[in-house]
Amino acid sequence: MAYELRESPPTVDRFLELRDAAGMAERSREAVEQGLPNSLYAVTVVDGTGETVGMARIVGDGGSVYHVCDMAVHPDHQRQGLGSRMMDALMEWIDEEAPPAAYVNLMADVDGFYEQWGFERTAPASKGMYYRVPEA
Repeated sequence: MAYELRESPPTVDRFLELRDAAGMAERSREAVEQGLPNSLYAVTVVDGTGETVGMARIVGDGGSVYHVCDMAVHPDHQRQGLGSRMMDALMEWIDEEAPPAAYVNLMADVDGFYEQWGFERTAPASKGMYYRVPEA
């Protein structure tokens, strides 16, 4: 099957659907509607039928901190190299846009994947942590 990489975020609906299909934590529609337009850079992968089957994006302050997030490929399209294609695009953008010594981070959920782009574990020097805003 032919796939096309596009430099654009997914729709809000497809963002929510891809996160669910990939088994990722739920995000509220309100949060996604507010957050997606604030992406520094985003890519999607579209299959031959025009359906978005993968997504990834970078958020941050555009200078000193960049966060790779929302990397997802629909399970029906995994093992096709789509995640690698998206990471290649994200890292090419980082290499062109981020100033020297900028900090690029991510939360890895796949062992051995992100290391090929130079990412290293932070532990034991630091620990990844999170806080989720409670629902009203």
